[in-house]
Amino acid sequence: MQKIITTLAVKNEEIQNFILLLKQSLQNIEVNSSQAQAELESEFSSLYNVLDELKDSMLTKIKQERASKTYELQTQLSACTKALESSEELLELANQTLCTAESDDFIQAARQIKDSVTMAPAFRLSLKAKVSDSMSHLMVDFSRERSQLKSLSFLPVPGTPVIDLSQCLVADNCVTVVWSVPGEDAKIEHFDLEYRRTDQEGAPRGREEPPWMVVEGIRGSEYTLRGQRFDTRFMTFRVKACNKAVAGEFSEPVTLETSAFVFKLDSGSSHQNLRVEGLSVEWDSTGGKVLEMKKEMKTRPASPLNSPARSAMMMSPKRTPMARGSRDRFTAESYTVLADTALDCGQHYWEVRFDKDSKAFAAGLALRSLGKFDQLGKTSASWCLHLNNWLQTSFTAKHNNKARSLEGPVPDRLGVHCSYEEGLLSFYNAHTKQLLHTFKTKFTQPVVPAFMVWNGSFSVQTGLQVPSTIKCLQKRNSGTSSSTASLT
Repeated sequence: MQKIITTLAVKNEEIQNFILLLKQSLQNIEVNSSQAQAELESEFSSLYNVLDELKDSMLTKIKQERASKTYELQTQLSACTKALESSEELLELANQTLCTAESDDFIQAARQIKDSVTMAPAFRLSLKAKVSDSMSHLMVDFSRERSQLKSLSFLPVPGTPVIDLSQCLVADNCVTVVWSVPGEDAKIEHFDLEYRRTDQEGAPRGREEPPWMVVEGIRGSEYTLRGQRFDTRFMTFRVKACNKAVAGEFSEPVTLETSAFVFKLDSGSSHQNLRVEGLSVEWDSTGGKVLEMKKEMKTRPASPLNSPARSAMMMSPKRTPMARGSRDRFTAESYTVLADTALDCGQHYWEVRFDKDSKAFAAGLALRSLGKFDQLGKTSASWCLHLNNWLQTSFTAKHNNKARSLEGPVPDRLGVHCSYEEGLLSFYNAHTKQLLHTFKTKFTQPVVPAFMVWNGSFSVQTGLQVPSTIKCLQKRNSGTSSSTASLT
């Protein structure tokens, strides 16, 4: 019986909630219908006003045309009347002269009449009307507009767009999405585009769904997302059409590949005088990293979860392992930090912004076997561009303890491009994409991005595609001999 009572109580509560919902819906119907009626009346009133204004404008034009033509014809009529009166007077004078004049007087009178006839208005008057009496050019035919007015109706739900995958483009960290609407409705006001990042090509599963990002109010049928950081393998897009009243259904989602080189800086391999925070590094003469790690070790509970063995098991195959069990791999004057991801194929690009007032800075590639005392560019295990502001200023390309001076101003942002199979490591001015230097070698084992700074700072930007400009330069220069062979 208790179970029956509980069931009835739950059911009663559901019915009561549903009744409240119905009552709220009835109230909403009253409010929404009143709003729709007011909108309709406003639109028709606006339409009436447009028609009235158009009617007044067209009537005014007819009246102006009538007044102008009437004035021209009245002026011409008045001139003709006066000419006729003058001509009749001359005719009467000529008849009188012919009947009464003596021979000598007749000749003189005839000459006077001739001169008067020559100057008479009747002989200088055009007998063609200046304007036409036709008003046919001001006639109207509103049959088409009348038909359009009869077709006025309530706004339809916009059609569902279709994203044209063949027209979409991913390049230079920009994504262009192109779509169309079958049977496109002219009443579409704008489109809303949504996108989200994902590392899986198929549909997301349950709680793994990332949030949608929204771009609203797009007027055209394509949109370009610029300056993206591609930190996931894919981006999924969908779009919907909107009119004044309602939005249509979303298009079928389309997934575009947005792969790029993404890495982090391995604080476990950095010199103790480098403070690594994310992708930013700053020189710290106090060796703050050691103090922070000691503090962390004191507060970290002893647990198998923190054991070196577990860390090694969870490490990605391409993540650089911690070297020799040491927390600070590089020491002495090797103020170096490596990336945590190795390169063993493909083309990759990243950028680094650095403080040009640093006493020393270097960026490039290194083998995993780079020794903890080795400075970048001093051995065969690393290639780099090196800026030196200590004692004397120099900007050089360095490898295996050989250096080549580079001409021109030093940029504050470097672009680094590695083509692993071709054995090319190129450095560019990241702003202008001007080539600064290219190493040509043969990579026989994985390499990692490497950086060095002394009394300065730098920050790295990853998730970048190889710029189209650099691809074109590389294609143009392919097959040419390297000018830096002595450094490789």
